[in-house]
Amino acid sequence: MTFLFPVLALGGTGLVCGVVLAIAARKFAVTEDPRVQEILEALPGANCGACGVPGCAEYAKAVAQQKLPIDLCKRGGAATLARLSALMGVKAEARERQVAIVLCQGDDSRAVRRGLYNGLADCVAANAMGGDKGCRYGCLGLGSCARVCPAGAIEIKPGRLAEVHPDLCIGCGLCVQACPRGLIRLVPESRRIHVLCRSRDRGPVVKKLCSVGCIGCGLCAKIVGNQGIRMEGPLAVVDYGVQLENDEVTARCPQHSIASRPGRRQA
Repeated sequence: MTFLFPVLALGGTGLVCGVVLAIAARKFAVTEDPRVQEILEALPGANCGACGVPGCAEYAKAVAQQKLPIDLCKRGGAATLARLSALMGVKAEARERQVAIVLCQGDDSRAVRRGLYNGLADCVAANAMGGDKGCRYGCLGLGSCARVCPAGAIEIKPGRLAEVHPDLCIGCGLCVQACPRGLIRLVPESRRIHVLCRSRDRGPVVKKLCSVGCIGCGLCAKIVGNQGIRMEGPLAVVDYGVQLENDEVTARCPQHSIASRPGRRQA
């Protein structure tokens, strides 16, 4: 009998606590939108973060709660967009796919290097020190862009120049954010004519530093009547809002700074 009372007291306390917890669990239960799992299954599962949130699960929740639009998954493409549109009952027009391009041709055979960089193999770190390239606008070629690419679409060529393979590019834009010199841009995949230079130096300086750098002669802009290419100070810049098909600008560029690069091949 001595032990009976403590046992009953302890058992009663446990029973009361269990009842309280059961009531609390029912009252404060959070019901998850069943669409979250359906949305998650529609996503590619790459967890690349290109949509702006840490992973596909978080993006699925944000879409279900209508906190983010349904067209942010670049890797999924048109097929994923169509499934999310059906699940959410939202119409979304498929936009032209974007591909990244590196606006520089200055590899070691074309561009001057002013020294030997032996620091951390990271473009941001090298850029903070000025880099070892003579052109302060050129590609550092240390692969920061390639390391963040979830599709393996960027190759660092032997001459220390980054190059995007358009057939592999998913247009996520992570490489654009990774480049400390702003050399990578997302462009519509149908655009094939590009000024592959970002130097703002004057012509004589550019010629000393890079054999394929834009010298700001303005010939290309004159050929197209400033429709598709315009001059921004000493640099020719392509207006990707215009479908530029004039191959004369490529052929007549004295520095060969303008190149014709195909976008993603059609399947």
